[in-house]
Amino acid sequence: MTPTNSPYVVLLATGGTIASRTSTNDGGATLAEDTGAAILQTTGQGTVPVEVVDVMRKGSYQLTFADMLSICASIRQALNDPLVLGVVVTHGTDTTEETAYLADLLHRDPRPVVFTGAQRAADHADPDGPDNLRKAIAVAASRDARGHGVLVSFAGKIFPAAGAQKVHTANLQAFDNPDGEPAGAVSDTGSVSMHSVPLRFDPLPVPAPEVEAHRADIVAIYPGADAALLKAALSVGSSGIVLAATGNGNANPVICAAVTDATAAGIVVVTSTRVHAGPVLPVYGNGGGKDLQAAGAIPAGLLKPSQARTLLHLLLTLKMSRPQIEKHFFQRGGLLPHAATYSLPTTPLKG
Repeated sequence: MTPTNSPYVVLLATGGTIASRTSTNDGGATLAEDTGAAILQTTGQGTVPVEVVDVMRKGSYQLTFADMLSICASIRQALNDPLVLGVVVTHGTDTTEETAYLADLLHRDPRPVVFTGAQRAADHADPDGPDNLRKAIAVAASRDARGHGVLVSFAGKIFPAAGAQKVHTANLQAFDNPDGEPAGAVSDTGSVSMHSVPLRFDPLPVPAPEVEAHRADIVAIYPGADAALLKAALSVGSSGIVLAATGNGNANPVICAAVTDATAAGIVVVTSTRVHAGPVLPVYGNGGGKDLQAAGAIPAGLLKPSQARTLLHLLLTLKMSRPQIEKHFFQRGGLLPHAATYSLPTTPLKG
């Protein structure tokens, strides 16, 4: 269905399992092949006009930070038309939590942006993509979804982008927010029910197209970990490191010493956790979270490594100073604004 002079939804197709089929020319691998129009056709004749834009056709495990920014640019372009009710982005589930969160960090429009996808390929005997897309279009067209920012709609549940995680590799209920409540739900008939509109953080500036993105890496902490991986990341030019630490954000004395050296050299280090729920709490010594904080690492709050890295990557690309980066993590690490958060400038500082 194509839009006329009436309100409509824009579908931005980027690939992923929802667009994938088993290839006969690549050893039987599943590859993103379907266009956005082909995906939309599987949903049947809906009641809301939809305009399809093919942004790219990739498995989301292939995406770069530049690709993610390109998707965000396509969202902004779609919302330039006042007739647009909202935007749906079909996306591979592997990195939905990163791209949706980046889009949310930059989103400055009350109209909803809804990410969805599939766990089963388009040529599966019982694909879940058509139902997920049908429901996502209903959410994007709903006035009740306005003001909620960027959302992830999957298997009938709707989640805020901040805190959304892929929690299972194969189950149809692929997403959850272990540290928060769903934003709402959508029924099999397309009835959308949303919770009250939350407070929203001010959007961050959009990086200029010509600005070179900094490198940010995730370094895993595990029993007996030394500093080799952290130093390797720095040796190839990382400006920022996210530690996927143990427990509530712990490492060991060797890692703490390397973090001290890195932060002294101007590298921004953030402590997140490999645990799927709960905040980073600087409590323990002998190389634990208290020592990491003393070494200069910034606690990520409730942001898990994937989204902590997304935020850090964006802030570094915007040339934010370390104090600004620390304040943004202090505030956004809570996922939602609250009275105790800092009031943050969004203009990058020098130095």
